[in-house]
Amino acid sequence: MDFTFTEEQQAAVEAARAVFSDVAPDRAPSPALTPGAVAEDIDRQLWNELARTDLLGLTLSPDHGGAGLDPIALCLVLRESAKVLARVPLLESCAVATAVQRYGGSTLAAELLPRAGRGELILTVGANGRSGHDPAELAVTARPYGENEENGTSAEDSGWVLDGVQSAVPWAQAADWIAIPAHTAGGRPVLALLPRTRDGVTLADQVSTSGERLAEVRLDGARVEAHELIDAPGCWEWLRSLLTTGTCALALGLGERVLAMTAEYTGKREQFGFPVATFQAVAVQAADRYIDLRAMEATLWQAAWRISSDAGGPLPTAADVAVAKIWASDGVRRVVQTAQHLHGGFGADTDYPLHRFHAWAKQIELSLGPAAAHEEALGDLLAAHPLG
Repeated sequence: MDFTFTEEQQAAVEAARAVFSDVAPDRAPSPALTPGAVAEDIDRQLWNELARTDLLGLTLSPDHGGAGLDPIALCLVLRESAKVLARVPLLESCAVATAVQRYGGSTLAAELLPRAGRGELILTVGANGRSGHDPAELAVTARPYGENEENGTSAEDSGWVLDGVQSAVPWAQAADWIAIPAHTAGGRPVLALLPRTRDGVTLADQVSTSGERLAEVRLDGARVEAHELIDAPGCWEWLRSLLTTGTCALALGLGERVLAMTAEYTGKREQFGFPVATFQAVAVQAADRYIDLRAMEATLWQAAWRISSDAGGPLPTAADVAVAKIWASDGVRRVVQTAQHLHGGFGADTDYPLHRFHAWAKQIELSLGPAAAHEEALGDLLAAHPLG
C-alpha cells in the first residue's frame, strides 16, 4: 500500500486550509458557559465558503458537478476541519452523498447530489440507533406501504413506511434530508432518505457534549417513496464504515492541533528560569502523545484506503476500521488529558480555547465508543477469519 497522497488530494488539503484559516475555534459561545446548545444553526458562513471552493462535492463524480475524488480526500479535509472545530455537517453530508452515488438509483442521485455538492441541500444520517449501543438499523422498521399482499402491488411500486427512533442525529435541525438505516421484516438492512419536513417525522432537541444541537428523530408511519430507499447489499455497512473513519479523521486533526497548542505553551511557560518543555517529564509525556497521533494516522489511512479501493485482504474492511477506532478513541482522550495537565490551570480557563477542544474530543470519543468494545469486535473477526 502507498500512503503518498495524489496531487489532487494534496490540492484539496490546500484549499481546505485556505478556507479554515479564517475560522476561529471560539466563533460560537463556550459550551462550558452556555446552558443548552451553543447555537441554533450551523456555521452558514463557513458552509457557503466550502460550497464556493467546491469542497462539498469532493467525492462526487463530475457528472454531478463534483471533483471525483475518493474518501481519502474527504478524510484529509475533515482532518483540517477539526483543527478549527468547524461547526458544519461536512462528514455527514458528504458521506451520505457518496453512498447515494455509489449505491442509489439514478433518480435519487439526480434529485440530491448536484444540490448537495453546491451546498444548497444539507444531508445528515442517524447512525446511533435508539441508544447508541445497538446497531442503528435495528432501531427502525421498514415495511411495504399499503395492502400490497391484497392488491398485488409491491414495495417497489408503492413505497415504504418507517417506524422507530434514531437518537443523537447530528445537525438534524439544519438538514434538508435525513438518511435513516432500517431493517425489513426479513431482517435485511436498508437505507432510506427522506426530507426532514415529511409527515411522520418528528425532531426533539438533544445537546452534545461539545454543545452542538443533536436531535432524536422519531418516525411514526413516515412514508418513503420507492426510489428513496436503497436496498443494495452492503450500502449501510459501507456508509457506517465511512462515517466511522471520517470521525477518526476528526480525532486526528483535533489531536494534532491540541498537541501543537501544548508545544507552543510549554515552550513559552518558564519555571526555575527554563521553559517547561525542556523538563524531561514534560518532554516524555508530549512524546508519548506524538506516538499516539502517528498510530492514529497510520490506522486511519489504512481504513480509508480499504474503503476507497475496495481492496481485499486477509480480514474484512471492518477489521481495519475497528483498529482505527481503537487508536482514535483512546488516543484523542490521552492527547487532550495530557494537554490539560501540561497547561496547568490555564487549560481550564474559559477564555482560552483548550477547554473547547477537550469537549469536542470527549464527544468524538463517545461517538466512536470504547476501545475495549472494538478490540472484542476485532477478536471476533480474527476468530472468523484465521490468518494463515
